[in-house]
Amino acid sequence: MKIHFIGIGGVGMSALAQLHAMGGDTVTGSDRLISKGYTDMALWDYLKKLNIRLFPQDGSGIDKTTELVILSSAIEEDNPELQKARQLNIPTMHRSELLAKHVASHRTIAVSGTSGKSTTTAMVYDILAFAGLSPSVITGAAILSLQKDQGVFGNVYKGSSDILVIEADESDGSIVKYRPHVGLCLNLQKDHKEIAVLQGYFKEFISHCKTAIINAEEDNLCVLAPNAKTFGLTRGDICPNAIKVDGFGSDFMIQGQPFRLQVPGLHNVANATAAVAAALQMGVDLETCAKALNKFQGIARRFASIGTYNKIEVVDDFAHNPHKLAATIAAAHLRGKRVLAFYQPHAFTSIKLLTHEFVESFSKSIGKEDHLWLTEVYYPGGTIPAGVSCQTVYEGLKARGINVTYDGCREHLLAQMAAAAQPGDILLVLGARDPTLTDFARKLLRALKEKPAKETCASCMLGNCCMAYQK
Repeated sequence: MKIHFIGIGGVGMSALAQLHAMGGDTVTGSDRLISKGYTDMALWDYLKKLNIRLFPQDGSGIDKTTELVILSSAIEEDNPELQKARQLNIPTMHRSELLAKHVASHRTIAVSGTSGKSTTTAMVYDILAFAGLSPSVITGAAILSLQKDQGVFGNVYKGSSDILVIEADESDGSIVKYRPHVGLCLNLQKDHKEIAVLQGYFKEFISHCKTAIINAEEDNLCVLAPNAKTFGLTRGDICPNAIKVDGFGSDFMIQGQPFRLQVPGLHNVANATAAVAAALQMGVDLETCAKALNKFQGIARRFASIGTYNKIEVVDDFAHNPHKLAATIAAAHLRGKRVLAFYQPHAFTSIKLLTHEFVESFSKSIGKEDHLWLTEVYYPGGTIPAGVSCQTVYEGLKARGINVTYDGCREHLLAQMAAAAQPGDILLVLGARDPTLTDFARKLLRALKEKPAKETCASCMLGNCCMAYQK
């Protein structure tokens, strides 16, 4: 079958594209980033190795031989690819519908929640793989153990058993389409939608699960399924004790079994506890869970150390909503004397919905000795809501007396961060979606090693950072 993926650069879309290419389908794909000239990316190189042909998002990748077109909620009605498919009467299918087909054909563990989905999915996968159960996985971030051990990109892997671990996204309501063997619900916070709307999604999702396991500390979840199995940091059927966290990991006990986790942050203890609860449901014992999690390497762009110079560490992280940002900054405080953080919001809709929550989160997380640098929202294309800007977050934080700087040109901020850094500091680069953020973090490390020099803003030239695109 010949399948075309619109927006193949999205982690969920690229995972499904890889899976179908591995299964023998002919796969093509397009992406806005290709249209904008981003042709030199590791993901593109890997997709080409699987014989996936890539196109700009202009309709050129779809022809009469295309049998099915896959799209996500990010694809708008006027997208040229979607219009071309309709002109040729080619069937279209939402990404979540395709994923639901894979869920239905496996004993699936579906990991849901506002935050921690990708990491917990990776933990569940690593535990089951270590236990010899040969699971498959479809997730929203590259799993480092898969990259190292299997030589794959890392966000999808096809095992030999009928077990599948997936990351179930609630942002567009597609979570209600999945009917998993085990549904793991990590948390439910305002993000993408209001709480009441999200609760409606989760209530229906939980009703579809053969077994639901929810966070006992999340009131927004507990009211939806009072009789579900539970986990939590302080209460639940599966609950750790004797927790000790440091800048590089944590130690804890679950039912007398000692655990050592090599990734930092109390939030990762919670993620690990959830993963253990799911693994126990699949018949894995606690000792095996502990051995697997001790080897857990993490996933791409989650507290990824870019390097250290003069006792100053640069860390790259995917955190982008208020809940995730607070968790990542808290982890950084365990490791450094001060936290100097750069944040680029990933979507205008996020700023529009969560400005108050961003202000509250940063106000609590950024200490008196810390500093936060904000730049404008990442713009991959599409419609920009009128009057929405990261400046509103900046103004709210400034009114609270937080040490914060805003500049639409992130190169200016890079120079300021490098100049402000002192031995013992952690420099965080925070944000999602933008494929150049890791390069920005690497550039920040280089700036620490070199005398800062005034330079042309390459990001502005690419249209990613200044407000020039808001014409």
